[in-house]
Amino acid sequence: MYTSALLQKQLKTMPTWALSVYAALSAFCVYFCMYAFRKPFAAAGFAGMHFIGFDYKVWLVTAQVIGYMLSKFYGIKFISGMKGEKRAITIVKLILLAWIALFLFAVTPAPYNIIFLFLNGFPLGMVWGLVFSFLEGRKTTEFMGAVLAISFIFSSGVVKSVGKSIVLNWQVSEMWMPFIAGAFFVLPMILFTWLLNHIPPPNDEDILLRSVRKPMTGIERKAFIRTFLPGIIVIIFTYVLLTILRDFRDNFSNELWKELGYGNNAAIFTETETFVSLIVLLCMSLLILVKNNIRAFMINHFIIIAGYALALISTLLFLAQYISPVIWMTMIGTGLYLSYVPFNALYFERMIATYKVKSNIGFIMYIADAFGYLGSVLVLFLKEFIGVKLSWTNFFTDAVLIISVIGIAGTFIAAFYFRRKYAAVTN
Repeated sequence: MYTSALLQKQLKTMPTWALSVYAALSAFCVYFCMYAFRKPFAAAGFAGMHFIGFDYKVWLVTAQVIGYMLSKFYGIKFISGMKGEKRAITIVKLILLAWIALFLFAVTPAPYNIIFLFLNGFPLGMVWGLVFSFLEGRKTTEFMGAVLAISFIFSSGVVKSVGKSIVLNWQVSEMWMPFIAGAFFVLPMILFTWLLNHIPPPNDEDILLRSVRKPMTGIERKAFIRTFLPGIIVIIFTYVLLTILRDFRDNFSNELWKELGYGNNAAIFTETETFVSLIVLLCMSLLILVKNNIRAFMINHFIIIAGYALALISTLLFLAQYISPVIWMTMIGTGLYLSYVPFNALYFERMIATYKVKSNIGFIMYIADAFGYLGSVLVLFLKEFIGVKLSWTNFFTDAVLIISVIGIAGTFIAAFYFRRKYAAVTN
C-alpha cells in the first residue's frame, strides 16, 4: 500500500529537478481545480436578467470580486502568519466552502442568490497564498511559480469552456452550471492537495540562495512596509491598474467574444488561453537561469514593461484593423499576463531574496492583491452602476491604452527606486 511515509521518503531522495517538477505540477493542479469553483459562471450570459435596473451578471461579478477583495485584505495577516502544518487542510476547507456557496446560489431565487457569489469569492481568495507557500524560498521557485501562475491563465479558459459546454450541450440552467462544473473537480482537488502537502521544506542550499521564509509577526510586517514604502506604493499602484485590465478581460471575456462575433464558440476560451499560457511559462521559467538576485529582480521590471508594451501595440493594431479579433485577444492576453504573472510570485520572491529581509511572499502579495481587486470593483461600478455607456469592447480598448502607458512609466520609476535602494544597502 502506498502511504504518506513512503511518498515523503521518495520525495526527499529525489533529484532537485524531479522534486521541482513534482511540486510545480501538484501546485498547478490544485490551483487549476480551484478555478473550477470560481470562474465557470463567467461563461454564462444571464441574458435579459437585471436587478434595480442593472445587468444581473455585473452584480454577480461584483459580488464575487468584492468577496475576493475582502479575502485579500484578511489574508494579509492570515496568510503571512499561517503555520505549515495547517496549510493543506485549510486549502480543502476553503474550496469546499466555496462549492457549498455555489449550491446555495443554484437553489436560491434571483436576485437573492447574489450574496452567495460573495460567499463563494471570500474563501477562494486565500487559496493562492497557501498554495504558493509550499513553493517559495527555493532555488527553483521561478520555474515552479511560473507553472503555478499559468494555471490561472490556462484553467480560466478551460473551466469557462467546460461551463459553456454544460449549458450548450447538456441543457443545464446557468444557475446550476457553476455548481455542476465544480463537482467534476472536488476529488481531484483533494488528491492534488494531498500530494502538494508532502513536498519537503527548503534545504540548506535553498535558504542560502533565497533566504529563510517564516510566519511574520505584526512588528515584522510594519518594519517591512517602512523599509520599502515609496517603492511599494508605486509598484502596487501599477499592479492595481494591471489587475483591473486582467480581471475585466477574464470576467467579461464572454461578452467581449460575443461582441467580436464568437459568442457560440465554447472552445475559443481554451484555444486562446493555451497559447498565452505557453508563452508566459517559457518567458518566466527562464529566470531560473539568473542566479544573481538583484539582476533577476531588475529583469522582472523589464518583463512587466514588455507586457504592457505588447498590450498597447496590439490594441493599436486592432483598432487600425491590421489584426483580427482572435489575434488581438491572444496578443493582449499574452501582454497582460507577461506583466501580471511576475507579481504573482516571482517579483516579490526576488525582492525578498535581494534584500534578505524577514518576510514571506504571502504578506506583500496579499497587500498588492487586496488593492488590485479593490480597483477592479471600482471599475465595475464605473462601467455599469455609474453609467459609463460604452460597449464592453470599447471600454476595454480605452482602458488598455490608458493603463498601459501609466504602467510602463510606473514600472520604470519602481525599477529606479529599488536599484537605488540596493545600492544604498550594499555600500
